[in-house]
Amino acid sequence: MRRLRARVFQPLLRETVLSKRDLVAPLFIDETAGKRREIPSMPGQFRFPPGDVPDVASDLWDAGIHAVLLFGIPRMKDAAASAAYDPAGVVQKAAGAIKETIPRMVVITDVCACEYMDHGHCGIVGETRHGPDLLNDPSLDLMDRIALSHAECGADIVAPSCMLDGVVQSIRSALDRGGYSDVAIMSYSTKFASVLYGPFRNAADSGFQFGDRSTYQVPPGNSREAVLESMLDFDEGADILMVKPAGFYLDLLSEIRTLGIPVAAYQVSGEYAMIKAASANGWLKERDVALETLTCIKRAGADLIITYFARDVAGWLDEEQ
Repeated sequence: MRRLRARVFQPLLRETVLSKRDLVAPLFIDETAGKRREIPSMPGQFRFPPGDVPDVASDLWDAGIHAVLLFGIPRMKDAAASAAYDPAGVVQKAAGAIKETIPRMVVITDVCACEYMDHGHCGIVGETRHGPDLLNDPSLDLMDRIALSHAECGADIVAPSCMLDGVVQSIRSALDRGGYSDVAIMSYSTKFASVLYGPFRNAADSGFQFGDRSTYQVPPGNSREAVLESMLDFDEGADILMVKPAGFYLDLLSEIRTLGIPVAAYQVSGEYAMIKAASANGWLKERDVALETLTCIKRAGADLIITYFARDVAGWLDEEQ
């Protein structure tokens, strides 16, 4: 086995090669920000004011990153998440600005209500027999309105992250009725109730005021449920499925890719923050660990990798050439 591990052979025989084309860069757009603000729990990541969006997107495009995932921090929150579907909302404006500046950039928008609700949950909350909780069917109408507003402003892909039953079919119908049958749906189809989202919730100001999200996200120990969630979204017409988080759930990623459509994997904020913290303490080399983890995510079957390292990886890959 060692004969073909000679350094001269390694580039020729590498089975999995990470590429810039695999990567999607998440962006936080803050309607209240006058200038970009670094996110303390995610060093190197920022909340960008809306006016910076074209320049940020242009930098990513020039670096070879050709897809972005947009998250909005609105100026106003309420119990109806009305800012989430406002035609002049923060994500709607950002999507339009990017498509006007770089028409070929693939714009993906997160479809959820947690950043826009005053209670921080992912949809409409009401009383159930088990106490206050997310109401599935009333929330579907809300997601339809959000997705349609994003499509109207130029989104190429809408990405429902709310984990509502039937959300893919509902959004597909709404988009088709609205004349946006060419807008794709990337479903957060296998999204775990993970502890690794903490830094994101600080970044997006999307923490919940009561309860938790365990009633609409997958328990980390449930593999059959995780696969079934993606199978259901596949049947409802999802164009791309997703596993989130990525690194801790490569077994599920490998299994879900057998459904036969593209699969995205989200290397989430906690995964990013752990690598950053270990690197800052001199325990690990950030570049090497980031590249290894992303390569392993691709090896497990990801067609797209959403990662906060996207811009850095583009530079690192250039250095290897």
